[in-house]
Amino acid sequence: MNNDQADPADLAFLREAFGVDDGGASALGWEAVRAFEAEHGIVLPEPYRTFVAEITDGSRQGPPEYGLLGLAELPSDWGGKPEARDLARPFPLTELWLWEEDDGGHEDPEAVIDAVYHHGSVVLGTDGCAMDWHLVVTGPHRGHIWQVTDVGALPFGAEFGGTTAGSGFAGWVRHRAAGKEWFDAA
Repeated sequence: MNNDQADPADLAFLREAFGVDDGGASALGWEAVRAFEAEHGIVLPEPYRTFVAEITDGSRQGPPEYGLLGLAELPSDWGGKPEARDLARPFPLTELWLWEEDDGGHEDPEAVIDAVYHHGSVVLGTDGCAMDWHLVVTGPHRGHIWQVTDVGALPFGAEFGGTTAGSGFAGWVRHRAAGKEWFDAA
């Protein structure tokens, strides 16, 4: 996973996977991407950055189940406070955390849960029932995909267990395009 340079093969795959053939008409363009990054004090990880700048900013076709959201969008069932989102603050987790089963491992669990929803990630979309997919844009897990639900959050990628998928945005899309279940590792 290279967060700093987009692989042309990944971009070609992403264009095909999302069925985008409009010559970039549905993309944000580099000026808008750079403005978003400047406004939020971040640099989006590749290949997602080039994807939204040159290919498309969202798609009704998934992943996730209800389509890929535009860069600045949130799911219609978003329970958080959009005005509280601070993408420049690091995403707070580096490992699976099921807060519903918390054993007291976090000093202020409510503050950490709030940070999971509001800090350091863009929301890619939802599979419904409060199962949202986030792309981490700030912090140690920059470039990784996380599933955030109403009961906890977990990183996505083979190195974290639970799935055979590659890491990052391209790995996440490749896994779903191959028709695999999200968590397919035994």
